[in-house]
Amino acid sequence: MLNKLQPRVHRRAALALLALVMGMGAGFAARAQAPVAPDALVRQISTEVIDTVKADKEIQAGNLGRIIALVDAKVMPHVNFQRMTAIAVGRAWRTATPDQQKRLLDEFKTLLVRTYSGALTQVKDQTVQLKPLRAGADDPEVVVRTEVRGKGDPIQLDYRLEKTPAGWKIYDVNVLGVWLADTSFKSQFAPIVANSGLDGLIGNLAELNRRAAAARN
Repeated sequence: MLNKLQPRVHRRAALALLALVMGMGAGFAARAQAPVAPDALVRQISTEVIDTVKADKEIQAGNLGRIIALVDAKVMPHVNFQRMTAIAVGRAWRTATPDQQKRLLDEFKTLLVRTYSGALTQVKDQTVQLKPLRAGADDPEVVVRTEVRGKGDPIQLDYRLEKTPAGWKIYDVNVLGVWLADTSFKSQFAPIVANSGLDGLIGNLAELNRRAAAARN
């Protein structure tokens, strides 16, 4: 089962996904106190991220430590990662112990960062076009739809966001028509949980992350 636990996301889509999400922290701190509409937030993110990545030669070179530090400092405050992980794990998340939940969060985060870190080295001339927001002013959750354009075919990249007291937070991303947490990873995690339980899933993720780390060294 371990060999089958691979993110089913196109490489160009992976580039768009991580680059845009990582750009959430770039230049955004000064605006963090002001209420920002979800589509305006995504617009601000996407207009800044390309220049941010281009200016950081260590990220371009694939410095994983710098990428992880950036995720911790800049990205995680704007993402409901616990909800994203819970969606990917499915119903079993509700019966997980606090220790299992922490280990799942840690290993899933490492998997995502390692999977998409190499894509940052390919940021070149991408631009992002937002589509009209179909949501009411009081909706607690919305989908912001975008299209990433560069060389080749456009990439569909949509965000699910929820309204919280701290502002809008992303909890899932749709790449080329596939929701990352609710479809791609959920379908991969489900048979592992069914056969081996949550500890089996944690072990699979940990082993996959160990192999990925060894391959980079």
